Amino acid sequence: MKMSGSFGSIDSPGSNSRRPADNLSLVRGSTATLLSDQTVYDVLCGAAGRWADRDAALFVEQGIRWTWSGLHRQVELAAAGFARLGVRKGDRVGIWSPNRCEWLVTQFATARIGAILVNINPAYRLAELEYTLNKAGVSVVVSAAGFKTSDYLQMLRGLGIGPSGRSEKLPHLTTVVQLGDEPVAGMLDWNSLLDAGTAHTADLPPPTAMNCREAINIQFTSGTTGAPKGATLTHRNIVNNAGAVAGCMQLSENDSLCIPVPLYHCFGMVMSVLACAVTGARMVFPGEAFDARATLAAVEAEKCTALHGVPTMFIAELEHPEFARFNLGSLRTGIMAGAPCPVEVMRRVQTDMHMREVTIAYGMTETSPVSFQSATDDPLDKRVSTVGRILPHLEVKVVDVEGRIVAIGEKGELCTRGYSVMQGYWNDDERTQEAVRDGWMHTGDLATLDSDGYCSIVGRVKDMVIRGGENVYPREIEEFLFRHPKVAGVQVFGIPDQRYGEELCAWIVTKPGVTCTGEEIRSFCRDQIAHYKVPRHIRFVDELPVTVTGKPQKFVMREAMMSELGLSQAVTR
Repeated sequence: MKMSGSFGSIDSPGSNSRRPADNLSLVRGSTATLLSDQTVYDVLCGAAGRWADRDAALFVEQGIRWTWSGLHRQVELAAAGFARLGVRKGDRVGIWSPNRCEWLVTQFATARIGAILVNINPAYRLAELEYTLNKAGVSVVVSAAGFKTSDYLQMLRGLGIGPSGRSEKLPHLTTVVQLGDEPVAGMLDWNSLLDAGTAHTADLPPPTAMNCREAINIQFTSGTTGAPKGATLTHRNIVNNAGAVAGCMQLSENDSLCIPVPLYHCFGMVMSVLACAVTGARMVFPGEAFDARATLAAVEAEKCTALHGVPTMFIAELEHPEFARFNLGSLRTGIMAGAPCPVEVMRRVQTDMHMREVTIAYGMTETSPVSFQSATDDPLDKRVSTVGRILPHLEVKVVDVEGRIVAIGEKGELCTRGYSVMQGYWNDDERTQEAVRDGWMHTGDLATLDSDGYCSIVGRVKDMVIRGGENVYPREIEEFLFRHPKVAGVQVFGIPDQRYGEELCAWIVTKPGVTCTGEEIRSFCRDQIAHYKVPRHIRFVDELPVTVTGKPQKFVMREAMMSELGLSQAVTR
């Protein structure tokens, strides 16, 4: 049965869920409500039908305000435009842009025709862009003109896109739809896409041809083997997760959510946009990228009741020199996720920002993304020492290295099973089978469960670094740095950082007879990989510490760097 209507009454985390039984770290979420089999486009149609004349989205920087019916109209035009370009169900459409109105329209327009949206990180550079476009077989990419110091169109030209609009380096790509104001040879502009769709909306295929279990989104995550992995998500994955997340915040059509988090990530696309779409809450985008003052101003001007962000965003807002002048009394709830929250920051968010019902969420892209979330009435200590309790219809266990479920309170790897687990990594069966075994997604995170089902993330099975909410895998950076002609050996690892939680450090052994500087390494990285992957601390060493069997001892390097810099372990989780 296809469910329609609001998800706002969905069970809160832990509500009717089963507590860990037999002293084992195994917990199951409530099944009191039914899962939805709506598609992403069904959700938009439901919102446009129920709240047609209510505000749906405001893009402050672009000066654009749409009602739900107005957003639906834009989506129909864009979908018809994509169809005129030859995009069909199952084709991949890339989106490479900061938070702009076209991003939102493309998200729903691709869902309208069943095309698979491929999220491209706005911070990507040439090597990452080329890899993701080819890995996913992207045929059409919607690209902003640029973002911050990145000239997107120049980078596309650097990959061979010329007047013909084609490139030998990108054999699948047929069209670039650019969002700039000036015409670009070989590229179609956004308004022309909409114009092409104006006369052809009647030609669109019927939405009933979509199935909620089909893929609708590919989100690239950094890979431990050196190349990003395309987590492939279905309508069922993300629509149900959005509903659950909205339920935890008790979001409704009477709320306005301020969204400074990036749309390319599950936080913005699922936990923000789709959570609003399933409940009718209004979306407020302060700008293309996070800016503390712009966020505070948008909350005040639009009387937002909810706010999303990673801890570093909330810290920047609280510490902004003009913080006290903004009236944030309308705020009630929101989500803080992506990294551990210091207790003092949580206290100030609840008091100074009036977000007494702010929630904490935990998950990963591969689980659509949220598995655990706190409730609006959870005590302060639970919101800073845990990531809440399991969401409905999910099952979680904590296992040892042999795969056995550990006792309550014991550390082990967190594994998730249920509707939220991804379909797999795009065109990568081997890595899919490594990650998902017997339906269980192995997160790589070390966790504990308490007797009430609250989960604490206590470390990582592997050496993934979380820098300001961004998951960074050292192996990927190491393999990239090995391309440098002076590098003979390299190890990358994380060290504590007060601002970002962790920062990247690289220990490098140069080839015999050559010298190298940290600036040379950073310059080598700058135009090729995202800024947050560029090591902040670079040390040149004669040799790397290894075990008897030759395995690098990153813990030795980490401890040495922490001692050199006078750092404490306390700032990391």
